[in-house]
Amino acid sequence: MSRKLRVRQSQTVVPFGVGAVFDIQGESFVATGIGDWPSRARQQVESSRLASRLGVTGFYAAPATANDRYDAPDAPGAPYIRFPSWLFCGACRRMKRWRIADEKPGQPPRCPSCSPGRTLAPMRFVQICAAGHLSDIDWWFWAHSRREAAERRQCGEREKLRFLVSERASGLEALSVACAAKGCGAARGLLDILGTHGMRCSGRNPWQRTGESADCVLPVQVVQRTAGNLYYPVVHSALDIPETDARPHDDDALADLVRGHDLWVQLCRHAGKPRAAMFREVILEDTGADEALLDALLAEETGQSPPDPSDAPTAAARPDLSREEWAAFTAPAPPATRDFALRETTLGLAGETEDPWTGLRRCFGRIVLADRLREVRALSGFTRVSPDATVVPADTARRLRWLPAVEVFGEGIFLTLDRGELASWESDMRVQRHVAGIRADLDRSFQKDRLETLTGPDLSPRFVLLHTLAHLLIRQLSFESGYTTASLRERIYARPEQDQYGILVYTAAGDAEGTLGGLVRQGEPPRLAETLLRMTEAAAWCSADPLCAEHSGQGFGNLNRAACHACALLPETSCEAGNTLLDRALVVGGEHVPGYLETIVAAARAAAATALEQP
Repeated sequence: MSRKLRVRQSQTVVPFGVGAVFDIQGESFVATGIGDWPSRARQQVESSRLASRLGVTGFYAAPATANDRYDAPDAPGAPYIRFPSWLFCGACRRMKRWRIADEKPGQPPRCPSCSPGRTLAPMRFVQICAAGHLSDIDWWFWAHSRREAAERRQCGEREKLRFLVSERASGLEALSVACAAKGCGAARGLLDILGTHGMRCSGRNPWQRTGESADCVLPVQVVQRTAGNLYYPVVHSALDIPETDARPHDDDALADLVRGHDLWVQLCRHAGKPRAAMFREVILEDTGADEALLDALLAEETGQSPPDPSDAPTAAARPDLSREEWAAFTAPAPPATRDFALRETTLGLAGETEDPWTGLRRCFGRIVLADRLREVRALSGFTRVSPDATVVPADTARRLRWLPAVEVFGEGIFLTLDRGELASWESDMRVQRHVAGIRADLDRSFQKDRLETLTGPDLSPRFVLLHTLAHLLIRQLSFESGYTTASLRERIYARPEQDQYGILVYTAAGDAEGTLGGLVRQGEPPRLAETLLRMTEAAAWCSADPLCAEHSGQGFGNLNRAACHACALLPETSCEAGNTLLDRALVVGGEHVPGYLETIVAAARAAAATALEQP
């Protein structure tokens, strides 16, 4: 029977976007560049705000298809090709270099030497480099690498190889690649296969033609084809929000502030030169403008085009889109469209006079329920080896001015903290010293540039507080609403220079889980107040305490403090900051730092103790 291999349309951006390697039904494929997408059936995705920030003409979603796109060159859908091309037979152990001409529609690759033909399996290892290139390992060279060059030249059969397994060992020590050419017998085990071995980089990705290869001299790394460092997508997202009167006014005022800066003339005079970086940094810090606005004003002044996001040297270039979203959520009369419906509510605690309810009312501010949200997610490129390596654009030929994207619909809860309470808490010197340690670790981290697009030019206590609150709320809502944590996402609005102090928890799962309707219901009074109280009580204790609560640095780059998988971490798809910059101590209090909700924790414990003492 003909097999069906399907990838959902929403998965063509994340996790199976351009350049990603993935397994399906025992076979392995890689997603090709958008230059190979069929143009007749692709669907346009509207998001003018995101397109203007990324400097592209628009977005397209992969053509929807009910069949696979792995073996028929003229089939619909986003194209994927078989990779690795080196396969082996589990019965006779022969290796086969599989080519496009060998493909048979609807059929997996079969061993030509076995009868009946056994299904071939892909080799486990591939090679990558920091320039974003990916290719098969030269298994013939590996099998002969223990021999001298003169001896290697005597073997003229480059594709007669076997992938052997020894019964006398286990793990990689049991695996080896041997040459099956007559009179050769060269072989080498895979015990030391991982790492760098002086192999030459192919200079291209599997879907690129030989003529498109670059002269790459970077060292290659041998990794497993499912390794975490093989693929880091560069994804941008934006909520579809209507225009408000506040945003153009704010942007015009900020633009006037930038143009009136003392260094603006110097920046325009030295645009495109190394010296301009110093002027940019000072102007951004003094005015609170973002990179996108500064680039647009420079383009208007100098006549140069804004930078192409696909040409970015690192994965850090992500535009700040929070200003317009914050203005929409905090507008006195929330705007509304078919894809953006808001309504303001309260915690329902107006008549409460006892703690901990009065504490909740004092610490939290505005509550807005989003009955309908539309989010657009676009993929501008990817990196390999590390997130800050060279970005490979989604269109590897660099001819197209559009990006692949998907649109997803959902609902959400937006809440803010009380501005006065937050300012009082942030001014505490103990809080300042505590966050200064996290800031120092961030300055040393390779993720600094990427995270600065979320935190602003300087990490503030409110960002760590709001980010941790968002994680704790998502974990609690997953119990209350029935959503999985992976179906809920966060957006943090915590830029002090823009006077932001709120979070949005929303569903945008791209499938049926994004429209269950239970999240907004949990935001209605008095459910949200009860959820926030249970969240605070749960955050005060972790099963890994006291180790977790007293940690001085954990996670990537030691960017977390009191936050681990048992109490605060989320699936990577739910977090904007990659599960970094988290600390429960800033929420519920610690030995050396006061928590923003510490009084609520104490009041809840006191109320519980009083209730237990009563007969």
